[in-house]
Amino acid sequence: MKRTAYRRDFILSVAAGTLVGLCPLPTLAQGKAAQVILVLGDSMSAEYGLARGTGWVALLEKRLAQQKIPATVVNASVSGDTTAGGRSRLGALLAQHKPAVVVIELGGNDALRGLPLQSTEDNLAWMTQAAQDAGARVLLVGMQVPPNYGASYTQRFAAAFETVARQRKAALVPFLLKGIADGPDPTAMFQSDRIHPRAEAHPRMLDNVWPELKKLLR
Repeated sequence: MKRTAYRRDFILSVAAGTLVGLCPLPTLAQGKAAQVILVLGDSMSAEYGLARGTGWVALLEKRLAQQKIPATVVNASVSGDTTAGGRSRLGALLAQHKPAVVVIELGGNDALRGLPLQSTEDNLAWMTQAAQDAGARVLLVGMQVPPNYGASYTQRFAAAFETVARQRKAALVPFLLKGIADGPDPTAMFQSDRIHPRAEAHPRMLDNVWPELKKLLR
């Protein structure tokens, strides 16, 4: 009886080892655990007005899977959020998810609300530094405002992202809506509010983000 039990246990042990070889556990053992990408954004990243799964962040998850890149995405975007709101939420998110990469897509609502540009820049800098101090690589995703805000404001707003990226040595996408908001018909790819892109625009938004983001994925 003991020999039979031993043989049965041995067979089960071998079978279990074979099954483990088919699952992701060896990958974890080899130090290739999926890295976490934290997206901290506003309605541009929160699928505002869209069917779930059609926004650029959801498309990013699919691209990572297609290219067999071991990474998972945490979308912590909130419609209407400002840089101050992101700043207040970031610490808890860093502690909870321990991301390898943090994508900061905030600032557009600061401009819509007429908030001081210096506050926007300071908040972006603080979030970038906090993420870096937590061991994450940072990608700033810039936004631009329409010319009716005035040439000076438009230039200074865009420069805020560039300044923070340069000073903090972070990666930068200058304009999330490049090829969408600056096309021959700027309204064609937007919802009726003329602020939020339609689903058809989100693959282009991902293409704008992807080249810089991919460089940060190790």
